[in-house]
Amino acid sequence: MGIQINIDNGGTLTDICIIGGERVQKTKVLTTPYDLSKCFFEGLQKASGVIYGKPDVTRLLEEVDLIRYSTTQGTNAICERKGPRLGLIVDARARELTAQLAEHDPEVYQALVGERVVYLDTALVTGEAAQIEVVKAINTLTAAGANRIVVSFSGADFIASENAFRKVALRKYPRHLLGAVPTLYGSDLSVDIDPVRRTWTALINSFLHPAMEAFLYNAENRLREYRTKNPLLIFRNDGDASRVAKTIAIKTYSSGPRGGMEGVKTFSKLYGFSDVVSIDVGGTTTDIGQYLDGTVAEVRRGHVEGISVSLPLCEIMSAGAGGSSIFKVAKGKIVIGPESVGAVPGPACFGRGGQFATITDGSLLAGLFDPKSYFGGGMGLDLDRAATAVSVNIAAPLGLKLDDALQQMELAFEDKVAAELHRFTKVSKESVLLAFGGAGPLNACGVAEMAGISRVAIPQMAAVFSAYGIGTCDISQRYAVSLDTHNQQGLEDALAVLRVRASRDMFAEGVAKGDYEIVARLVGTDSHGKEQQFPLSDTPTFPAALANASAVELELAAIKRLREQNGSAAKFVERSAAQPVGMRNVLTRGRGRIDVPVYQLAQLKAGDHAAGPAILEEDYFTCRVLDGWSFVISDAGDVLLNRKA
Repeated sequence: MGIQINIDNGGTLTDICIIGGERVQKTKVLTTPYDLSKCFFEGLQKASGVIYGKPDVTRLLEEVDLIRYSTTQGTNAICERKGPRLGLIVDARARELTAQLAEHDPEVYQALVGERVVYLDTALVTGEAAQIEVVKAINTLTAAGANRIVVSFSGADFIASENAFRKVALRKYPRHLLGAVPTLYGSDLSVDIDPVRRTWTALINSFLHPAMEAFLYNAENRLREYRTKNPLLIFRNDGDASRVAKTIAIKTYSSGPRGGMEGVKTFSKLYGFSDVVSIDVGGTTTDIGQYLDGTVAEVRRGHVEGISVSLPLCEIMSAGAGGSSIFKVAKGKIVIGPESVGAVPGPACFGRGGQFATITDGSLLAGLFDPKSYFGGGMGLDLDRAATAVSVNIAAPLGLKLDDALQQMELAFEDKVAAELHRFTKVSKESVLLAFGGAGPLNACGVAEMAGISRVAIPQMAAVFSAYGIGTCDISQRYAVSLDTHNQQGLEDALAVLRVRASRDMFAEGVAKGDYEIVARLVGTDSHGKEQQFPLSDTPTFPAALANASAVELELAAIKRLREQNGSAAKFVERSAAQPVGMRNVLTRGRGRIDVPVYQLAQLKAGDHAAGPAILEEDYFTCRVLDGWSFVISDAGDVLLNRKA
C-alpha cells in the first residue's frame, strides 16, 4: 500500500500521521472549531510539505491511497455540553422513563433535554386521532425551543409504535420543507429491549449529529474536488472504519481515544507488557484506558460519560483536564475544567486573546517549554501573557507568589488525573503507565507517583499516537436485529436480510463480494437480563438454549481485513549515557529554580539513558523527568522511565 494519511482531530490540536511503507512521519495544526474542514485541509497541506519538502496538496491527494479520520469532537461536545436543544417524546404508559434517564446523569440530561418532554399515549398513534396527537406533540416541543426531536417508545411493540409515528410525521412534516424538524427514532439505531439504554443512545446521537454531519460532508465534498482515489474513511469507536455516508454520529464519540487504544494494544504487544494503564492528554480532555492480557476492555453495552448505551464501545473514560483546560479558584481551591479555551483563543501564552490560566501557561512559566521551539518552532509563546493569566486567576485569589501558584497548579492537575486513573482502572504493582497525546508525557512522572506506578512508557510517536493507532484499522459494517421467531427459520430469515444489506453496504465501501468476511453471533437475554452469546459458524444453527429467551438478537459484521500481524518485538536495555543538548532553568519541587539538562529525543539512540531532574523533548511533546526517575531509549526509539525504589 502507498501513502496513508491518518488524521486525529482534537479540541485544541489536530494530529496528522503519514505512513509510507516503513517510514512514519508526523505533523500538527491548530484545530479550528468554527470550521473543522479548515484545519482538516491545513493538515493535509502541512502533511504534503513534510512528504515533498514543499506544500503540494494536489499531488498528495492524487497519490494517497487512504485518508482515515478520527475525532474527539463528540467527546468534547458532551463534556462541554455544546450542541442542539433536544425534545423527547416517550410513551405515556412509561412516565418513569424520564426519571430513569436523569438518574444516569442528571446534569447531562438537563443539558440535552431538560423540560422538553411530551408523554404520548402510543395507542393514539395508531388510532383516528393520530395526526392530531403527533402534530400536537411536535409543535409542543418546537415551541419549547427544541430544534431536534427524539422519539423513543417502550413496551414489546416499540418498533411498530415508532414506525406508526414516523408515517404520520413524514406526512405532516415532509423532509423537503424548511420547517421540518429532524427526528430520530430509538429503533433506528438499536433494537435493545432496554428502553433507558435505547433512548440515551438516540439522544446522544441526535445531540452529536448536526456538527459532525456538517463538517464531514463538507470535508468529503472538498476532497472530491481533488478527485481522490478513495472516499474519506471515518474511524469509529468500535475500532473499525467506514465512509461518511455509512457512519452514525454516536460512533464518532471517543473515536480519537479509541485510536489511541489501538496504539496501546500494538505498543504493549511490542514490548510484552501485560498490564498497561494509559493517559491520552490532549487540549480539552484526558482519556483513560487499560490494556490487560492482550486486549483492551470493550463491552457490548458501552458507556458515554458514564451513561449506559445500546452500542458496543471500548471502555475509555474522558476527564475534563487537558492542556487547554481552564484553571480557576473556587472556595479557596483550584478547580480544573471541564471548560476549555481550545485552540481559539487558546492558552494565554498563545497570544490569541486567551485570558484564563491553563497548565500550558503554568508549564511555560515553570521553564518546561522553550518559547522558541514549542510546537516544532511554529508558534512563539508569550511569557508575559501567561504570567498575567496565572497571577490574576490563580495566584491572587489564593494569596500566593507566582512560583508557588505554578506548583499548586501542577500538583492539582496531576492529582486530578491520578484520581481519575484509580477511579476507572485497576492499578497493580505490575502496571505500566503509557502516556501519550501532545500533553501526555509532560506530567507523566508526577501522575505516576500519585497513582503509585513506578514505570512510565512514552512512545516515540506520542504526540500523534491516536492518529498512529488508527493506521491499521479494518473497514467494516455492523448490524443487529431482533429475531421475530426464536428458531432455525427465524435465524435463517434474519441472516438472509442482513447478508443482502452487508453486500450492498460493502459495495458502497468499494469492497466486492468475496473480498470481505462475515462474522455473526446470537445474543439471548432471559427474563432477568442475563445474556448468553453464541458465535455462528458458516453453517449456522439456532441453539436450543435460546428457544425460551425473552429476546434474541442477531449481530453480524462484514469486515474487510486491513490489519497486519507482524509479531515483531523490541526491548529497553541501557547502554550509553545520553548526551544533553543544553541546560534549562526549571522550577523544581523543593529545590526552587535550577538548571537541568535538556535531551532531544531525535538525537538519542537505542540504549541511551539518563537520570532526572531533566527535560526530554521532541518537536511536539515535552517530558518532565522528575528527580528520582531515569529514562532509557528502546531499540525502536520509544522511552521507558523508571522510578527509583
